[in-house]
Amino acid sequence: MSENKSESKNHAPRKFQTLRIIAKSKRSTAGFIITAFFILMATIGVEITPLDLSKFNLAESYLPPSWEHPLGTDYFGRDIWAMIIHGSRDVLLVGSLAALITITIGVAYGAFSGLIGGKADMTLMSIVDIVLTIPNFPLLIVLAAVIKQATNPLIMAAILSVTAWAGVARAIRSQVLSLRQRGFIEAATCLGMSKRHIVFNEIMPNLMPYIVVSFIMSMIGAIYAQVGLFTLGLAPYSTVNWGMMLNMAMQHAGFGGAVFAVKHGNILAPVLAITLLDVGLIMLSGAVEEIFNPRLREE
Repeated sequence: MSENKSESKNHAPRKFQTLRIIAKSKRSTAGFIITAFFILMATIGVEITPLDLSKFNLAESYLPPSWEHPLGTDYFGRDIWAMIIHGSRDVLLVGSLAALITITIGVAYGAFSGLIGGKADMTLMSIVDIVLTIPNFPLLIVLAAVIKQATNPLIMAAILSVTAWAGVARAIRSQVLSLRQRGFIEAATCLGMSKRHIVFNEIMPNLMPYIVVSFIMSMIGAIYAQVGLFTLGLAPYSTVNWGMMLNMAMQHAGFGGAVFAVKHGNILAPVLAITLLDVGLIMLSGAVEEIFNPRLREE
């Protein structure tokens, strides 16, 4: 009877196991709550929070925080909290797409290079080394300024991932080379299993923890990069974006007086939103790695 109970406990549904992994760590729980908050903000919040950027009311410029305006107003009298909510959709969408493109190219390139080996592997890695030597952000500035058609999130995401994939490719290649020496890969080869089976059933599951964490780190890097481009006024994609908020805030608020003056609220608000989102993703990454890597789970 006791054996049956323990056996049923070990075979608990995966979703409850995932929740237990997140809940057992305060760090992971906080990261999950923060990330879920921003996802809800970008999906549901934009639908229930009105924002009309065409309406200006200079009489309400730089109002302090209140029930009507939780974060105050900007130079044009627009609600900062509503702008943060509507800006979150583009920040998360572009960041997620850029991370997806980065991981897809990096994993495919690195896995192929590691599996093929020989001179082809050396040639492919030489290309990666060249890409890694290119200064990332200056290149993004040039591309964003030249490509005027970057009027949708997908094109902006492609620009942000133009060199980011190289680091992922090199790391994946190293992981694949290490896995090829493992006993279970050699056993699968001796049993005559197809390369397709070895790649997708033996190698890829062991790469998943690294891939998922790399996705989160790539997303954080893409968020910083896109906000930086908007802040500098170099991104042609015009919308409510936290970087755009910083750009407009610095143009009108100036830097004189106290740092925490009312007029600096629209500078601090997007900075704090970016910081909080990135902290939440980093805190969640540990739990995500544990979910995909059973060896990290505590008994």
